[in-house]
Amino acid sequence: MKGIWLENQQLQLRTDIPVPEVPAGEALIRVLSAGICNTDLELKRGYYPYTGILGHEFVGVVEQGDENLINKRVVGEINAACGYCRFCLQKQPTHCENRTVLGIVNRHGAFADYLSLPVKNLHVVPDRITTEVATFTEPVAAALEIQQQIQIHPSDRVLVVGDGKLGQLVAQTLALTGCDLLAIGRHQSKLANLEAKGIKVGFVDDVKERSFDIAVECTGNDIGFDIARRALRPRGTLVLKSTYAGKLSIDASALVVDEITLIGSRCGAFAPALELLAQGKVDVIPLIHSRFPLTDGLAAFEVAQTKGVMKVLLAIND
Repeated sequence: MKGIWLENQQLQLRTDIPVPEVPAGEALIRVLSAGICNTDLELKRGYYPYTGILGHEFVGVVEQGDENLINKRVVGEINAACGYCRFCLQKQPTHCENRTVLGIVNRHGAFADYLSLPVKNLHVVPDRITTEVATFTEPVAAALEIQQQIQIHPSDRVLVVGDGKLGQLVAQTLALTGCDLLAIGRHQSKLANLEAKGIKVGFVDDVKERSFDIAVECTGNDIGFDIARRALRPRGTLVLKSTYAGKLSIDASALVVDEITLIGSRCGAFAPALELLAQGKVDVIPLIHSRFPLTDGLAAFEVAQTKGVMKVLLAIND
């Protein structure tokens, strides 16, 4: 089968990859669509030592596995857990000590004709959600995870730093809480997308320091972190939503003096994300920059790495 293969920080389109052998409890999925994520780009830059097929945002059709899923469109939670470690027993499979992660840790990913995932990770895509929209299930779930980690009230002043793909989804999902929300970025066109949805937007100069209860950092760089940290009132909460390829320099004393709560936020549950997409409460279509066939996957990565580009999709077996 074909697939986008990463090795030694180099990408290649391979046509000689074996179709996955499906172990007990897993399903063979023919991939229809997949999205290039910032994590994929960071892996290419060396964020984590990975060799294999990239990709973890996908929609596919089950061809082997649970008979109740055959020929159905599915999306899949990316962490394949062991089921018996302390985190699994505490129902925290995303932190399983023995997990593999689709396209990230010891498991081939979605930028290929086929992939394999545990049946328990799969969620059927409702008919009313298009394949392109369903491809955003994983990042929407990640955005919603913030609300599983902290309570957000209408009275809270919340800042989202970053107007990229993730910042857009975080802002849209947080807006549903009714909080006093401000999303900032550097690109008027991207901020206009949020403004059209009734979300207050601005630039860094619009951020009053020490005035927000919660700040969500979605840029993955030092500048964004510093803006978010300075925006917080004492005993505020700083949520880190991005992976950082390099080391982050922080003013630890300021965090201590102001008693700031620092929270890392990663994967989220898929069922609530699918429900929001089905209801049209999160609009992902404006985030799609371009679409490429899998055979043009290397060109797709070049576009995805271009500054200012939003989501690039791979149409694989549509």
